[in-house]
Amino acid sequence: MRILALDAALARCAAAVVVDGQVVALRQEPGGRGHAGVLPPMAEAVLAEAGLAATALDGVAVTVGPGSFTGLRAAIALAQGIALAAGRPVVGVTVAEAMAAALPTLGGRTLWVAIDSRRGRVFLHRNGELAPVALEALPPAGGPVAVAGDVAIEVAARLAARDDDVMLTDIRLPPIRQVAVVGARRLRGELPPLPAQPIYVDAPEAKLPAGGLRPPPQA
Repeated sequence: MRILALDAALARCAAAVVVDGQVVALRQEPGGRGHAGVLPPMAEAVLAEAGLAATALDGVAVTVGPGSFTGLRAAIALAQGIALAAGRPVVGVTVAEAMAAALPTLGGRTLWVAIDSRRGRVFLHRNGELAPVALEALPPAGGPVAVAGDVAIEVAARLAARDDDVMLTDIRLPPIRQVAVVGARRLRGELPPLPAQPIYVDAPEAKLPAGGLRPPPQA
């Protein structure tokens, strides 16, 4: 399958064309800002390098979170726009799915994916569940675990300090190849559908006024 994969969930923008599981064109740039301006040229460049028009793709895969509010929205909007213009399907891939696909053998360890929430907590994905957790109140390991994600080092250190059986992986960001691999599996029906919509763990901070919105001005 020919997949365009896009990722701006964490502190990196990346775009790749992956054909039958192999990366044939890749662009990536570190940084947590400016996703909306950086990602479209990357997508254009990898399609050109791969010698493919968007209409020749089998689909577009994009990370949907958890992660940066701005990055998620920029990548998802671009993925949806390319897919709509080309008449191709678009699917979502979670950060945890992409990381797990890069770690197929963990020796029986449970994978914890820990993402920085920037609020003194982490978004912790384990045993198929995603929840915000305070670093000072990490749940019991309940057995051997492996930790991935952008705050994996701190989480692993805290687990080790309480004598849990923990292994620190080298996966900090969602591997772009695995975003495409998981997306291809989803397109083939091997995984449940996941729309290209952002996953927000916390409730939005912005709230409507207690009295509701003001009425529109009269003409």
